[in-house]
Amino acid sequence: MPPSPHAPRAEPRRRRTLGARLLGLLLPGLVLVLGAGLWLARAEAEQAADTAFDRALLGAIKGLDLSVSTASGGLAVEQPYPLFEFFQLTAATTVHYRVATDDGLVEIGSPDLPPPPRELRNGEPLFYDATYFGEAVRVGALRRALAPPVGSARHVLIQVAEGTAARERFTRGFVRQALWRDAVVLGVMALAVLGASAWALAPVRRLAEATRSRRPDDLRPLQAEGLPAELLPLVDAVNQQLERTAALMAQRRQFVDDASHQLRTPLATLRAQLDFARREPDAARHAEVLQALSQELDHATRGTAQLLALARADAAAHEPEPLDLAELARDVALSLLPQARERGVDFGVDAPEAGVPARGDPAPLREGLANLAHNALVHGAGPVTLEAGADAHEVWVGVSDAGPGLDAELRARVGERFAKGRGSRGSGLGLAIASAVASRHGGVLDIGAADATGQGLRVRLRWPREPA
Repeated sequence: MPPSPHAPRAEPRRRRTLGARLLGLLLPGLVLVLGAGLWLARAEAEQAADTAFDRALLGAIKGLDLSVSTASGGLAVEQPYPLFEFFQLTAATTVHYRVATDDGLVEIGSPDLPPPPRELRNGEPLFYDATYFGEAVRVGALRRALAPPVGSARHVLIQVAEGTAARERFTRGFVRQALWRDAVVLGVMALAVLGASAWALAPVRRLAEATRSRRPDDLRPLQAEGLPAELLPLVDAVNQQLERTAALMAQRRQFVDDASHQLRTPLATLRAQLDFARREPDAARHAEVLQALSQELDHATRGTAQLLALARADAAAHEPEPLDLAELARDVALSLLPQARERGVDFGVDAPEAGVPARGDPAPLREGLANLAHNALVHGAGPVTLEAGADAHEVWVGVSDAGPGLDAELRARVGERFAKGRGSRGSGLGLAIASAVASRHGGVLDIGAADATGQGLRVRLRWPREPA
């Protein structure tokens, strides 16, 4: 169903700033890095807590070990109540202990404390985590030899266990401090990215303001002084576009000047002849004036068409494609054959039957060749021949005739607009059009004699086999 014409238009999505883009790129990585840092900080905190609390646990084990005696022939343990009261105060949790012989006949304290996960070595304490009555505890165990032995018992096992609540509080506090520290670092880095992007983009804003404040007709290149090296390619691209725009505007001004130059005289002549025809009572003279008017109108029409062709040759996009220059020459010859017959000129084509394959823009080439052929039919002498050919490096199309050729002054001005010989009724644009077409193909307009004796005139559009 088509939307209603009165429905509100969706607002375009706001473009993100460069600072937001940088934050979008950097923040996920920073969050991952800080998350890994927090994980490592928690592991280090747990390790530090275990080291500190296990040292206190080992002190309690050794204090309890000092109260174990075999002097009476049996195993005696002096209850270390002051020691455990002090230890409970520092650990802020419940403390359990167990003293047992390896024969299992003597057990003092909490007999069901979780046993060590592996066999102990004499005199080497072991610390491990366990659960005691549903509470997570940290247990320290120490085995030593009895001297002297007590019955069949040769070793005594001393265990002390405490709850892990104090350790967890220490770890949480350490991680919380690391989290606040990392959050502050992340905020500072975000502000630094935004500030750095604003500072880095200040030259861009100055450049934009300088460009915005220009007059519409100011096409001078942008100044690159004081800009970072990264902006120079942008400034260079903008300057190139300004140069192309200036060239395009110059072409348009040139076209307006050319049109006014080309049409001013024919229109004035038409006006004068029309006024004369209105005042002429003689019917025969009236017919002669109308014939002159028709010829002048044809001249103005052709001049206008040539101006448009020249404008297209100057400004149109160059789109080369594969084509056959021999076929192109034959098409142009067929289009001009009625004019050649009317003038009684021997008119033909000299091109290989197999064709002349090339790459070029067909429409401008046809226009340029048609102008050269028209010039030869009007200003030269028969025979007039359209040519197409190629060698190892170049291809060409052109026209040759047996006329007097160009004088030295006109030959020096070939390619200029309105350059024409004395007494010529042409517009002086034919050779300019052909020269512009050759230039667009990366070639030249070649002018020389038609034969080895230096007689006649040959004009060719030559360009490389692969046009520029």
